[in-house]
Amino acid sequence: MPHARLEAVYNDIVQRNRGETEFHQAVQEVLESIGPALDKHPEYAEHKIVERICEPERMVTFRVPWEDDHGEVHVNRGFRVEFNSALGPYKGGLRFHPSVYQGIVKFLGFEQIFKNALTGLPIGGGKGGADFDPKGRSDREIMRFCQSFMTELHRHIGEHTDVPAGDIGVGGREIGYLFGQYKRITNRYETGVLTGKHHSFGGAKVRTEATGYGCAYFVREMLAARGESFEGKQVVVSGSGNVATYGMEKVHQLGGTVVACSDSTGYVYDENGIDVGLVKQIKEVERGRISAYTDRRPGSKFEEGGVIWEVPCQVAMPSATQNELTAQDAATLIANGCMAVGEGANMPATPEAVRVFREAGIAFGPGKAANAGGVATSALEMQQNASRDTWSFERTERRLETIMKDLHDRCYATAEEYGAPGDYVAGANIAGFTAVADTMLRLGLV
Repeated sequence: MPHARLEAVYNDIVQRNRGETEFHQAVQEVLESIGPALDKHPEYAEHKIVERICEPERMVTFRVPWEDDHGEVHVNRGFRVEFNSALGPYKGGLRFHPSVYQGIVKFLGFEQIFKNALTGLPIGGGKGGADFDPKGRSDREIMRFCQSFMTELHRHIGEHTDVPAGDIGVGGREIGYLFGQYKRITNRYETGVLTGKHHSFGGAKVRTEATGYGCAYFVREMLAARGESFEGKQVVVSGSGNVATYGMEKVHQLGGTVVACSDSTGYVYDENGIDVGLVKQIKEVERGRISAYTDRRPGSKFEEGGVIWEVPCQVAMPSATQNELTAQDAATLIANGCMAVGEGANMPATPEAVRVFREAGIAFGPGKAANAGGVATSALEMQQNASRDTWSFERTERRLETIMKDLHDRCYATAEEYGAPGDYVAGANIAGFTAVADTMLRLGLV
């Protein structure tokens, strides 16, 4: 880390947050970029803005007891990290996955601060979740878990305080159960307290598609900045969940051809273009494995345990989970002709992979910029809830498209301003950081 002051800050953070490797990684990635901003604005150092922004305003950890369909009692651990509220109420998703622990929640919440700032909308950063695995659980088991989780969480959230949404393992079904319990406990119909709801009770009509659509829009703008487009491009998208599915859908609409997608068992390759409707049927309706794709799609192939980044492409969109794309994968993508990478997931490329992309001059859109479409649409959902209004799918998508273009242009212009033209990592980190830092200065030492 070239900036001596930031190196000292980082070392202190590692000591104070031992064992939280994902959080360390997220902090390092930001601090490595913002040295020029500290040099230009000495008031940030004077008021310890970096130290304050790296420390959550509040962290909540709680027990989640629940009973399965056989009467067996289980105990999970729930989390909510309310990281920074300088720009607005805490905003960020809930993740239900066995890997969830404090370090992952803090990494996600830290990223969320800058992602939310980049949207230009009045929302702060937070994140939460539980080490609960919804896979293989019945609807009633998931309902009971969500109700127990919300029984504690409801004390800490509110439409003007902290507004959770979904993430891995938390979709529309879970949000519905969570909202139902919140309404039952509080006796208040505050639709603005959660986003990602079904549109029948206050949800935005593009929220399901938003993160994937937004990522595709951001990649389109990166390509356009280089005089390119999706037309005629082969695209690889890791994952087959919500973000990946709708990212693939929008890429096809924009003229690209997605030839491969994956899940935890391996990847499918379809040279004629992935049938997104079939993926939706397998994953959203049947909740099956992606290997089932080849049974119904002649000519497609399934590679069990394969590395999807070995598939030649011009555009890659890692959209599964953190640290899924290594330096070796990055080198393989570049060797096979990849020119643009947009992170649909949160921090899916390792720091070493990001370094390989940046040194090669690849157009690389970091997650805090490229996948900000989800939280941007959540903020639009909050606007609709606050005004007791409902927007059409078309109106909401137009707003999303405009937000993602403006977000791209903000990152691009900031990178230029700070002497790193075309470097979206530097542009996103500095633009997000300065937006929050300037507001923190105005709010005083709080």
